[in-house]
Amino acid sequence: MKTLALLRHGKSSWEAPELADFDRPLLPRGEHDAALIGDYLAETLGMPDLVLASPARRARETARIVAGQIGYAYEAVEEEPRVYEASADTLLTLIQGVDDRVGTLLMIGHNPGFSDLAARLAREPVEPLPTCGVALIEFGVDGWRYVGPGLGHLCAFERPKHLRD
Repeated sequence: MKTLALLRHGKSSWEAPELADFDRPLLPRGEHDAALIGDYLAETLGMPDLVLASPARRARETARIVAGQIGYAYEAVEEEPRVYEASADTLLTLIQGVDDRVGTLLMIGHNPGFSDLAARLAREPVEPLPTCGVALIEFGVDGWRYVGPGLGHLCAFERPKHLRD
């Protein structure tokens, strides 16, 4: 059994138009939502074996906050350049290359790739991921190389808006 958690980064700031997309920070709401989702993941997912994050600033900041909430050492979060602006195909190839000793993988990145990938992998319909939204998908396989379209079961989908209410 393999479990994949796809977490879109928190709400980011567009207040400094001179900043490159890669360098945009989280807004205070994005930081708050990352903490809420981190608490949610601590309860539902537990400790992942591996956390891969986009190196973009807003994804790194989300990873730092979520790691703190779930008790995962931020220093152990692996920044993966291929996650930034990745298509669903690129993300799937990356996942299929994960070491099979990893049972639970948490990835932190961006749309549209994350939403497209979740919709492709799960047998059930999956809504697009909002900022700081997470989709948990389980696969009844022994190796990540066997993860593929329509083979996953969407076991949870959460958004910060539901946790704030």
